[in-house]
Amino acid sequence: MDLVLGALLVVFITILGRILQQIWRPYAIAKFFKKQGVSGPGYRFGSGSIEEFKKLNQATDDLVLDNHCHDITKTIRVYYNKWFSQFGKTFLYWNGTKPQLCISDMEMVKEVLEDKVGLFSKMKLPPTVLALLGNGLVSVEGDDWVRHRKVLNPAFAIDKLKFLTRAMADCTKALIEEWHYRISQEQDRQKEIEVEVSANFHELATNVIAHTTFGNDHKEGKEVFLAQRKFLAASSFGSLNIPGSKYYPTKENLQKWKLEKVIRNTLTSIIKSRLDSKKGSGLRTDLLGLMLDTSQVQHNKILSIDEIIDECKTFFFAGQETTSLLLTWTMFLLSTNRDWQEKLREEVIQHCGNEIPNAQMLSKLKLVNMVLLEALRLYSPIVLLGRETAKDSTLGNIKIPKGVALMIPIATIHRDKKLWGADSNEFNPLRFENGVSKAATHPNAFLPFSITPRSCIGQNFAMLEAKMVLAMILQQFSFVLSPKYKHAPHEIVVVLHPKFGLPIILRPLHV
Repeated sequence: MDLVLGALLVVFITILGRILQQIWRPYAIAKFFKKQGVSGPGYRFGSGSIEEFKKLNQATDDLVLDNHCHDITKTIRVYYNKWFSQFGKTFLYWNGTKPQLCISDMEMVKEVLEDKVGLFSKMKLPPTVLALLGNGLVSVEGDDWVRHRKVLNPAFAIDKLKFLTRAMADCTKALIEEWHYRISQEQDRQKEIEVEVSANFHELATNVIAHTTFGNDHKEGKEVFLAQRKFLAASSFGSLNIPGSKYYPTKENLQKWKLEKVIRNTLTSIIKSRLDSKKGSGLRTDLLGLMLDTSQVQHNKILSIDEIIDECKTFFFAGQETTSLLLTWTMFLLSTNRDWQEKLREEVIQHCGNEIPNAQMLSKLKLVNMVLLEALRLYSPIVLLGRETAKDSTLGNIKIPKGVALMIPIATIHRDKKLWGADSNEFNPLRFENGVSKAATHPNAFLPFSITPRSCIGQNFAMLEAKMVLAMILQQFSFVLSPKYKHAPHEIVVVLHPKFGLPIILRPLHV
């Protein structure tokens, strides 16, 4: 009898907990914000606002923009546009039972991103994403974040990165030679080819990171990324997350466990061989060597082998995505703005001639830098930043309870006419003529790499690689959009892709 009563009590407490979670808490939070003048689309039992934003997204699923239209908010997170117009610059919505406060006021955004006391923490990554990226800078907090950052900062300093330009150039040269070979096989006299550059840039970025991170061990390093790619393909991000399900020996989990083992064993082998080498072979010559070297010097800040493995996983996967998409969208913009393509080519020839660029040459490419910054503004690879209140907090004049997600819509902020002017939806690299901080009316309005103190540690690497690749392409080819191209910017888990790829017509400059 006691067992039955005990079981019934457990069931009752569970049901009560569900009622509190799905009915009372959302109602209480919505009422709390409404008293402060913050409203939103409302909460529906069990699904929150999901049904409404799914409906709004589906209405634009087949939308194809004009090639000169850069307002990507027409195709991604279109519900934000509607809710901004209805509820203002700050509104509350619900991802299931999770309250999410969308903020676009720059002073509030700055306060969140510059937080140094732990009020606004990073959002917890789903287990599958954490296994894919590792527990590196992207997820650690507090003292661990400080320790990781102090070890990694020297490796990503621009004076260290300039020694990696040769590897970047060699990988780019291999791609360009492949394009020239394909052109040489063409039978017609036009001597041009159509190239799916988004796929090419994805492969190129993978090769660059393999060479610059692992040096002579780049083949083994590339195996890590291929295993990460298979891990991603084997993961069901949209499936129901049952507590403890990641430990079940399902077919999916068995495959993921096998791939995790391959990733960890390969990285462990590379790292241990570096540390065991009596001569320190490979140290200081690539990013892994620089990390290991710094980690050994910083005796009180040392990273364990497991932590270095996680940082390699993070940079390897996230780094190639950022750079490949930056190059993809820049090629799109230069294909539709031929005058700027010619201006950049003239600048590259002026400072580099037909030589393979080095770090000093790349530093002189001011127009190239401005175009890359404008590409990042219009087509930021990451369209959204997220944080979460770690405790009851006040943001601006709004009190926010613990556990509320704070969503920062980069795509919307980058098109705010009050920040960027009447031409905010137009391609105008000259807005960056006097630097990033003076390009908009607010010095922190440019957000593709977030802002200090937690700005993306790989931004110098990404910009250096993009300059190298773009300069070498401009030396060899002119290019236009293929008639097959359909302009449909598309979001996949906060990352911006061309939905139908980017087919480009390449024409060699020197036949």
